[in-house]
Amino acid sequence: MVMAKKKKHTLELDQEIDFDLIGICSHHSDYRLAWGINQCLELHLSKCDEDYCVTDRKGIVVSTHSMYEYLDEDNRLVYYLIKNKNQGKYLISEKTGIDYFFFLCDNWAIEISDIILDLKKVPSILGVYPFDPLELPSAQNIVF
Repeated sequence: MVMAKKKKHTLELDQEIDFDLIGICSHHSDYRLAWGINQCLELHLSKCDEDYCVTDRKGIVVSTHSMYEYLDEDNRLVYYLIKNKNQGKYLISEKTGIDYFFFLCDNWAIEISDIILDLKKVPSILGVYPFDPLELPSAQNIVF
C-alpha cells in the first residue's frame, strides 16, 4: 500500500503598517524631550506604565524601551515617543544614529511635514528625519 504524500501549508500574515515614522536626534533625557514636544506641539505625551518590548520570533523579550503616548481624540490618532537605544539594544537597528522615534498611528489628519517643522523648533532636538517604515525591516516588526 502506497502512502499519500502529505501537503504542508504555511500561513503568512502581512502586517499592515499604519503609522508615520519620524526619527529624532537629541542628547536630552526622554522626559525632557517629551516635555519639549508637548510644549511645542501642544500635546500631552505621558510616560506609559510599561516600556515597549521588542521580542524575538519565539516571543522572548529581547529589549525594552521607554515609551510615551498621547491619544489625540480630536484628530483620532495616537502619538508615541520611544527611545531607540537601551542597554546596547535598538528598537530599529538600521538607524543606530537616531536617539528617539516619534510615531503617529492611524494618521489621516496631520501633515507630517508640518510636524517636522514644529519639531525642529524644540530646543532639545538636534535633528528630525522622516522615515518610510516600509523601507526599514525592523520597523515592520513594530506593533501598537
